[in-house]
Order: sequence, then structure tokens, then C-alpha cells
Amino acid sequence: MARVIFDTDRCKGCGLCVTACPKKIVHINNDVVNAIGYNPAEVTEMDKCIGCAMCATMCPDCVIEVRR
Repeated sequence: MARVIFDTDRCKGCGLCVTACPKKIVHINNDVVNAIGYNPAEVTEMDKCIGCAMCATMCPDCVIEVRR
């Protein structure tokens, strides 16, 4: 099973990873504010992740790591 890891303290919540995910399991967490004042992205259903790394590819700040 693939695992997606976000460096949430560096995420700007731009949403590019949300639009890139083919499974639609990446979302912006509006309940959390990170160290730099943004709502970070997160994976809500890790068991549905296919490990395609599209989210990591789209991230302009390289805050996403995909482990297969």
C-alpha cells in the first residue's frame, strides 16, 4: 500500500495536489492552521491511494513524499 507524507508545516494550501489526485483523496484541511498560517493538505483515505505520485509532482514546494 502506498503512503503519502506531507510536510504540513511547509504546505501553503495551494490545492494543486487536490486537483492532481485521480482518486480525489487529497483535501485541504480547513480545521488546521500550520506554522506559517495556511490550511495544509492531507490525504483522507490512505487505503485508496494508488501511489501514482501526481500530488507530489504537482507540489511547487516539494512538501509531499510518496512511499510505495
